[in-house]
Amino acid sequence: MHSCCLRGILVAHKNHTAQLQFELQMRLPLRCFCIFRSLFSQRQQRTDPQRRGLSGAAMRLVQFHRHGDGGDIRVGVEQGDEGLGVVDLKAFDPSMPSTMRELLELGDQGLECAQRALSSGQCVVERSDIQLLSPVLAPEKVVCVGMNYRDHCLEQNAPIPKEPIIFSKFPSAITGPYDDIILPSESLEVDWEVELAFVIGRRGKHIKEEDALSYVAGFTVANDVSARDWQMKRNGKQWLLGKTFDSFCPLGPALVTTNAVKDPHNLGVRCLVNGDTVQSSNTDQMIFKTEALVAWVSKFVTLTPGDVFLTGTPPGVGVFRKPPVFLKKGDVVECQIDQLGSIINKVV
Repeated sequence: MHSCCLRGILVAHKNHTAQLQFELQMRLPLRCFCIFRSLFSQRQQRTDPQRRGLSGAAMRLVQFHRHGDGGDIRVGVEQGDEGLGVVDLKAFDPSMPSTMRELLELGDQGLECAQRALSSGQCVVERSDIQLLSPVLAPEKVVCVGMNYRDHCLEQNAPIPKEPIIFSKFPSAITGPYDDIILPSESLEVDWEVELAFVIGRRGKHIKEEDALSYVAGFTVANDVSARDWQMKRNGKQWLLGKTFDSFCPLGPALVTTNAVKDPHNLGVRCLVNGDTVQSSNTDQMIFKTEALVAWVSKFVTLTPGDVFLTGTPPGVGVFRKPPVFLKKGDVVECQIDQLGSIINKVV
């Protein structure tokens, strides 16, 4: 075929596609259009190896209940910093998803839809009218990393790992940023662990480290609550049971999108118990950074939108104090990470 004819056909196809997208945007509900855009862009992404990152929007995404609303889960976007009003995405457009996981499954276009809702300034609910939930509920996976801070390894005279040490919590351990931590009757040695967490934004397997951040939707604060007796002394010293009691994974307060975090590996990290600082470090102490963890774990399992990663804890945990200190009823644990916010949980 003559090259001029071929160029003409390609231009006509491109114009036709653009016109189709415009017509769909005019005729379809927002969520339907987002799904179409997602499928279209995924086709383009396969031919664009240089693509980096999810949507460039800098946002703080939350999940919440509205008081007196029957407990329905909603997804929202905080206006500005933590503590201001929240834009209710479902109120802005009834076709929008009801959960964070569903929103992330829409990919970039889901985040772009959320950005439009935020920019509208409409459908704002006051913080006093809502209860914040964990930013992600019922993820397919909760992936945890052990011994991932250099200063934490030094604290216990342990060697620096040569590859990530991976374990898991069950998703049922997840609780909200201000919900109670329930002391189980089966354990007498419950401990705190402030951790940087991140959430997967798109599906992937065998992800290259240089592409890994394009699979991360954002970051949040976690407390990897741990029953040390079960982790270190019982059940063959397997970590799972000691890590996964109900309420042993507070998360929140928001999912801060990747583009809203200047450098996730240079953030101050602190844990306070009853107002006293027990952990204070920086994510620059992480041995395996976000990109390395995504690449490593994706060698073994397919990552899916909503999967949660807990990236390890710095020194200062109770079990290595002399004498050891463990949580008791009435204690209040606050986990703080710069730029992300804080979660506060009472022990009951």
